[in-house]
Amino acid sequence: MLQRELGEIFQRETRGKFGGAMITVTKVKVTRDNSVARVYLSLFATDDKTSLLDSIQHHTSEIRYHLGKRIRNQVRAIPEIEFYLDDSLDYIDKIEDLLEE
Repeated sequence: MLQRELGEIFQRETRGKFGGAMITVTKVKVTRDNSVARVYLSLFATDDKTSLLDSIQHHTSEIRYHLGKRIRNQVRAIPEIEFYLDDSLDYIDKIEDLLEE
């Protein structure tokens, strides 16, 4: 549920904030006590992924607010959100390039 809702937030709510980059929520891991959600993002259409991730982390409270509005009736507490870069697709591309050589 968190992955779906966060994906929609990045598509609709925060569309203009991140310079037109395509942001995909690839995985969400929640701690046992549901207090922290670790969100893994794939970032496309951007040259500097680390600065984009920093910008997303800067807007964490706003994103959490939008998430809270969407899921407040389904959970007891809105988890804190931590964003991480999911570079698994970049790793796969690198492996494919090496295999082609």
